[in-house]
Amino acid sequence: MAAIQVLPPQLINQIAAGEVVERPSSVLKELVENSLDAGATRIDVDIEDAGVRLLRVRDNGKGIPKDELPLAIASHATSKIQSLDDLLRVGSFGFRGEALASIASVADFSLTSQASGAAHAWRIHSPGNPQQAEIAPAAHPQGTTIEVRDLFFNVPARRKFLRAERTELHHLDEVLRRMALARPDVGFSLNVAGKNQWRTEESADAKQRLRALSGAGFADNALFFEHERDGLHLWGWLQPPTLARERSDTQYFFVNGRAVRDKVLIHAVRQAYADVLHGARQPSYVLHLALDAESVDVNVHPAKLEVRFREARRVHDFLFSTLHHVMADQRAGARDSAQALPESVDLRSQNAALPPQHSYQTRLSLPVGASQVQETLASYQALAQPGSNAPENADHAAEIPPLGFAIAQLHGVYILAENADGLIIVDMHAAAERMTYERFKQALEHDGIRRQPLLVPMTLELEARHADAAHEHSETLSQLGLVLDQLGPGTWVVREVPTLLAQSNISRLVSDTLEELAQHGHSRHIEEAFNAVLSSMACHGSVRAGRRLSMSEMNALLRDMEATPRADQCNHGRPTWTRLSMAQLDKMFMRGQ
Repeated sequence: MAAIQVLPPQLINQIAAGEVVERPSSVLKELVENSLDAGATRIDVDIEDAGVRLLRVRDNGKGIPKDELPLAIASHATSKIQSLDDLLRVGSFGFRGEALASIASVADFSLTSQASGAAHAWRIHSPGNPQQAEIAPAAHPQGTTIEVRDLFFNVPARRKFLRAERTELHHLDEVLRRMALARPDVGFSLNVAGKNQWRTEESADAKQRLRALSGAGFADNALFFEHERDGLHLWGWLQPPTLARERSDTQYFFVNGRAVRDKVLIHAVRQAYADVLHGARQPSYVLHLALDAESVDVNVHPAKLEVRFREARRVHDFLFSTLHHVMADQRAGARDSAQALPESVDLRSQNAALPPQHSYQTRLSLPVGASQVQETLASYQALAQPGSNAPENADHAAEIPPLGFAIAQLHGVYILAENADGLIIVDMHAAAERMTYERFKQALEHDGIRRQPLLVPMTLELEARHADAAHEHSETLSQLGLVLDQLGPGTWVVREVPTLLAQSNISRLVSDTLEELAQHGHSRHIEEAFNAVLSSMACHGSVRAGRRLSMSEMNALLRDMEATPRADQCNHGRPTWTRLSMAQLDKMFMRGQ
C-alpha cells in the first residue's frame, strides 16, 4: 500500500466533478443556478451536440469583478455563506463552491463577465485545469457568459457513460424548464444548434408560464389551490384524476424555490391520490412548498437534488391533508374537465334542424320491450319539447338536476341522460361500484377497524429497524388492527389482524406497514389494503353490466350519484360519466353509418 499523501488540487477537483458533473444537464443546472443567485432577469442557453461540444449560459446579472475571477473557479470558494449559521439558513441555490472548479477541471472552460459599475469586462479561460487559468480583457455587457466546450475532453472515460444525444437533450430541456417554472419573474430561452426551441419572457403571471412550459392540456385543466398552516405554505396546480395518464411527464416539486426529488414529498403526493387514481396512472402536478429555511437542510446531496426536513412527519402530514382535501372535491374537478370540451349544444333547440339521417332520437339503442320503449320515448319527448314538463317534476331547465334525467339505456351498459347543458352518458356499473365503495368506506370510518385473533399466532423474524418501529409505534399498530408481541431478539408474534384482511398475506402486510412506520412515522398501507378489499366487494355487489333498468331505476341511480361524494370517479381511474356536445355526437353517429 502506498504512503498517505495529500491529493493534488487538480485531482481533487476531478474527483468532485464525478459527483457534481454527472452529465451535461448537471452542468447546466449549476450554471443557471449561479445566474439566478446573481440576480439575473434574463438567461439564454445555447447547446451544441447535446451540450458535449458546447454549453453556453448568458445572463444579465450583477457580474463578477476582475479580482474575484480566479476565486470563482477555485475549489470551495463562494460568496454565499460565511459561517455555519449561514449554512443552516441557506437562501441561495449554490453554496458549496465546487461547481465551477469541477467543471473547469474536466472541460475547456471560459467565463466572461462585467461587474456592475466596471469600466469593461474580463475573461478567464481554463483549458481543463484551473491552476493554469489566464485572465484577459474582453467585450461584454453587464452580466456573465460561461462557455463549456468539449465536456470531459481530459477525462474521456467519463464520456462513455453518456446516453444518446436525444436522451441528453431531453435532460437538458427538462432542467431548464424546471428552473423556468420555479422563476416566472426571469426570462429564459433554449437554443439547440442555433435554432430556438422555446423562449419565455419575464412575467409575474405564473399561470401564463405554466401554460407555456407544461402545455395547454395541463394548464387549462389543472386545479389551482393555496393553503397555509403553522408556518408551512403550499400552493400549485393539480391535474384532476379523471385526466390522469400513465406518463409522469409533469411532476414538479419546489421547496423554497428549489426543484427537488424528495421521497417524503413524493410519498405524500401519492398517498393523496391513492383513493382516486388507478395504480397504472400517474398524478400530474406543479407544487411549491415554502417554509422557514432553518426547517430544511439542503446540504445533503452533492447536486442539491434532495433535502432533509427537521420535522419530516409534520411536513408529510401537512402535504397529505392539504392535497387529500383538494382531491376530495372531485365534482369541481369533473366540472373543470367538462368545460374544456367543445361547447355543448342544447338538444331541444337543435334537434329539429337536423337532417332526418342525423336524428339522434331514432338512432338510440333503446331498452328491449314495448313498454320500456314507450316509457323511454315518452320521457325523451317530455325533455325535447320546449315548454313541456320534464320527469321528476322539473318544470324548467333551472330545476333540472346536475346529471339530468334518463332518456335511454345504451347496450345494457350506459345510461343516456340530458341536463340543462346537453347530453350525459353514465357508465352504470362503474357508478354503482363507486357508490357502493364509498358507502363501505363510510361504514368503516364510522365503526372503526375491527380485529380478529389468529387461531394460530404467526411468528416473524423482523429486521432491527422494523423491530424498533414495532416498539415505538405499538399503539399505532393496535389502532390499525395489528397486535404484535416480542418473543425474543428479532422474533415477534402476530396475535391479531384486521378482520377484513384476515385472508391476506399477513407476513407481507406486517412488513410493509413497519417499513412505512420506520421511514415516515406513520403508515397508510393497511388503509390501502382495506380499499382494495372494499373495491372488490363493491364490484361484486353493484349493478352488473347488461342488466336492463327501468326509467325510475335509472333516475334513482343518477340521484344517488349526485348525493355520493366522488361518485364521478370510478375505482379504475376513468370517469363514471362524461358530457357530449352535439358536434361530438354528430361525429360518432356519422362514423357508425
